[in-house]
Amino acid sequence: MAADTVDALCMKAREAIAQRNPDRARQLYLQALGLKSDAPDVHYGLATVCFQLKDLHSAAHHFREVTRLDPLRAGAFINLGAVYNLLDQLDDSITMLRRGIQLDSRRAEGYYNLALVYRRKGQVDMAIQAYREALRVNPQMSDAHYNLGNVFVEKGQYGMAATHYKHALQLRPNWDKATAGLAEVEAHLNQAKAPADPKADSGTVPLRQPQMDMERTVDPNSQGELLTVVHKATIESEEFGRQFLQVLENEIEPAIKELSSSLLYPDTSAGELDQCVEKFESAMARLRSVQKTVSLSVERVNALGEKLFK
Repeated sequence: MAADTVDALCMKAREAIAQRNPDRARQLYLQALGLKSDAPDVHYGLATVCFQLKDLHSAAHHFREVTRLDPLRAGAFINLGAVYNLLDQLDDSITMLRRGIQLDSRRAEGYYNLALVYRRKGQVDMAIQAYREALRVNPQMSDAHYNLGNVFVEKGQYGMAATHYKHALQLRPNWDKATAGLAEVEAHLNQAKAPADPKADSGTVPLRQPQMDMERTVDPNSQGELLTVVHKATIESEEFGRQFLQVLENEIEPAIKELSSSLLYPDTSAGELDQCVEKFESAMARLRSVQKTVSLSVERVNALGEKLFK
């Protein structure tokens, strides 16, 4: 029977893969496909072999066929997303990976590959969240710890980077890349802790810390108008500070919670996740704007204060 022949060909193909002969395996899968073109398992096996042979376009084609013939197979969507990432089709990759996670939220590789794509797109915070989800599902994923270490190095958060490099080495001792990464961040941390040597010639002039002159006084008669300006500027600065805290509490915190929830429970639609991302990015833009206003206001108060005491 044709089905038996297809099964026999697939078994031989798997044996060829075990013998590290992917070219032979591809020939056998193609023969099986000629007998039964709508067999998702055959397409899946062929896609895997094509990936091993670095024929990414063929791998993508056959993984797509699996998703068409068996639309509930999470692994096919995740693998297709991984291939799309390698083909620089990043938006398509995210769509496929999200679909795979929706179908099976227990697959750590789905979150891991999603993190890789977010990082390539420059969405670092989203990448961190996805790596953490991968580790929530599979705490033994050393690669996720290592990549989190790299991301935190890029952000300048060396303490967090060191923590994840150490976790990676606990899971995979003597890993050269993780060892080198840990050595680098520990050097940064030790340098930051080291006391400054006043005799060292760094080529720069140390900054003098401003000291409060308790002898300086202000004449309210001659400088009353300036005092009023300083007072108003101080009140304005305090108001901007309150606005900053309000944005953190009323916009940033809810946006982060919604975004985390959409990743924790990927049964939501891709459109809803996109809305969460847009809301978070909008809140961050608002926070940066208010932060800039606060900084400018504080600088104005400081300048007025210097003018007042001249």
